[in-house]
Amino acid sequence: MVDLRFGRGLRVLRRRRGWRQADLALRAGISQSAVSRAELGRVGGLSVSALKTLADALGAQVDVRLRWQGERLDRLLDREHAALVEQFVRRLRQHQWEVAPEASFSIFGERGSVDVLAAHRPTGALLVVEVKSVIPDVQAMLVALDRKTRLAPAIAKDRGWPSTTVSKLLIVREARTARRRLAQHDATFRLVLPIRGRSIEAWLRRPRGVLAGLLFLSPTSHPGGGRRTRPESVGVRSNSRSG
Repeated sequence: MVDLRFGRGLRVLRRRRGWRQADLALRAGISQSAVSRAELGRVGGLSVSALKTLADALGAQVDVRLRWQGERLDRLLDREHAALVEQFVRRLRQHQWEVAPEASFSIFGERGSVDVLAAHRPTGALLVVEVKSVIPDVQAMLVALDRKTRLAPAIAKDRGWPSTTVSKLLIVREARTARRRLAQHDATFRLVLPIRGRSIEAWLRRPRGVLAGLLFLSPTSHPGGGRRTRPESVGVRSNSRSG
């Protein structure tokens, strides 16, 4: 039923533009037979990339979602996210940071929460941490991180935390799929979040200047509370001097 609805949607958008199937095929760079199959809901033989290309040509978007046993997948992801947050909060506290997990804010109509907001009083350093157990839309993720970094001084002020510098850190669960996903946007991440690995740990111990970093973190335990897993490197390999 979902495949059929997808196909009907493609057909409606194509006809709205006054295109033939051959016109859409030309613009999307795929065969007319593939367009025909997609419009009939026979998408099993088409790659997600091909479906996205079709949608892009029509000014639409493909939203791929994974569902499992109702809301159980969401609960598993939430537990995994919480485990990563807890692990990093402990590390910050070891380095004498004051920490506020899930720091909510409402400032001039902008609402949301910061996964981890931390303050280092001796230096006046403020750190905004975004934690991802899976990689969503990269552009939206970076925009959200920048927005929270911009609002961080006001959020910290409400907590009585003075700040002289504001830094940002993206933490991603260690996994091959996550590394591949980020590797596709390596140039962007090297520009926006250039600091890696051991340089991040050194900065956390003694924050100097402004940090903009990316850290891969391996959970110390199974998200469901099961057996312990072997700790992995907390840093991403880098050929740069910062990693």
